[in-house]
Amino acid sequence: MSSPVIVWLRRDLRLSDQPAIAEAARKGPVVPVYICDDETPKHRAMGGASRWWLHHSLEALDAALREKGSCLILRRGRSDEVLAQLAEEVGTREVHALYHYEPWWRNAERAVGKALDLHLHHGNYLAPPGSITTGSGGLYKIYTPFWRALREHMPPPEPQRRPQTIAAPTQWPKSDTLADWNLLPSKPDWAGGLRDMWRPGEAGAHRNLSAFVDEAAAYERQRNLPSVEGTSQLSPHLHFGELSPAQVWHAVADAGGSVGTFLGEIGWRDYAQNVILQYPDYGSRYARDPFGDFPWRRSQRDLEAWQQGRTGYPIVDAGMRQLWHTGWMHNRVRMIAASFLIKHLLIDWREGEQWFWDTLVDADYGNNAVNWQWTAGSGVDANMFVRIMAPLTQSEKFDAAAYIREWVPELADLSDADIHDPPAGKRPKGYPDRVIEHREARERALAAWQRAKG
Repeated sequence: MSSPVIVWLRRDLRLSDQPAIAEAARKGPVVPVYICDDETPKHRAMGGASRWWLHHSLEALDAALREKGSCLILRRGRSDEVLAQLAEEVGTREVHALYHYEPWWRNAERAVGKALDLHLHHGNYLAPPGSITTGSGGLYKIYTPFWRALREHMPPPEPQRRPQTIAAPTQWPKSDTLADWNLLPSKPDWAGGLRDMWRPGEAGAHRNLSAFVDEAAAYERQRNLPSVEGTSQLSPHLHFGELSPAQVWHAVADAGGSVGTFLGEIGWRDYAQNVILQYPDYGSRYARDPFGDFPWRRSQRDLEAWQQGRTGYPIVDAGMRQLWHTGWMHNRVRMIAASFLIKHLLIDWREGEQWFWDTLVDADYGNNAVNWQWTAGSGVDANMFVRIMAPLTQSEKFDAAAYIREWVPELADLSDADIHDPPAGKRPKGYPDRVIEHREARERALAAWQRAKG
């Protein structure tokens, strides 16, 4: 029997359309390994919601591998050190993996490549980040021309089927037990809402994709309606690589209607990776002036009111409570809640990015950083700071009454006319007053912007 081949898994937890697994399976016995590595990313180690998802996704992947006569090896530690040790144990130097573009994973890939024969494959994005270039050969910084250029390379290749067989080594190396990693919350167990809403793993991903195919044609209209929930809810499955973007593209591309808008959102994932390829510290550093001198407020009271969904603005509070309960927030409401933190409360967007990093099941370094910097106006492609969302108007415009009733139950008895902006005489005792009035917040934000500009 030929020497084993190690497959190093990270955010690519699937068997179908997984080039690293497919290539390794063609070569001989396969040792699939997932490394719980909190040392390499340091302060970017996974947050609580992502760890909950990871536990169940690894559980599902191991079950799928066992159906093929294989299994998933679990190890903990620094990726390069663990892989070197594992390679010595199984008698190989060959490692296959998919490219990742977060700065810590790029560093890890370089370290692994110095010690072992590392073969990297593309497969987490529609096109390899860095491959879509301008006429002069540079990388795009603005989304619209990037998306226009990316479409010239579409559709992506047809997805590959999962291997029919995955040969096992003559002897399996030792593995950690998933339960010993303590990825699931227990004291307290705050994951009840996550369990109710999500089914992590490749099978759950395909179930959600199949359900969305029939809705994709109406995406542009429905994605802005929190009470309808017209988004795909595929983001955590894509983030953890339980689906490839090529699988999603080929499943929905012929849906008609406004499916092109949805495909543009898949393209936004590619765009975000191209941004962090150019700006590895994009999650913590402003891309534009004058934000380095911006007079952000340091109000723990207001930050906690936002985090807990106690701002007195029903649409914002509904979104923040949905996030805490389910690990996810509706697309339109994410924009409203982010804008509120930055412009109504004048709190640094990095505080919001860190909260989302811990509480979102789809917390993605590239997407998170690009979306927050877009909202703040500090990104390479961004909304203007002076464009300030009016949350009360947004709530009524996008018919969020049913959404608010679900997530802010103390307001459930209010009429559709009152629930977006409860009048003083009808505001229930248990619901807080607004932390700041909209007009006052707008004037304060514009004054801060003028001071920052000098």
